[in-house]
Amino acid sequence: MAKQKKKSEDQLSLKDQLDTSLLEQLKQKKKALEAKEVVKQEEERKKREEARKQAEKNKTFEQLLGESDLNWKQFK
Repeated sequence: MAKQKKKSEDQLSLKDQLDTSLLEQLKQKKKALEAKEVVKQEEERKKREEARKQAEKNKTFEQLLGESDLNWKQFK
């Protein structure tokens, strides 16, 4: 067990081995990629919302009437 502790202490992590400027570049790249992903998800959400609105516009009267929760027999 003492040998295992010694081995783990002797091994340096990747963070310790990398140059600090390279580590900062990687962190900046990670932030940029995360920001790009957020923008992409927002664009996809907007596209789905627009497609839903367009589909709602193109519905026929029969489809709109069928989706209505009102009991139209009461209004006769």
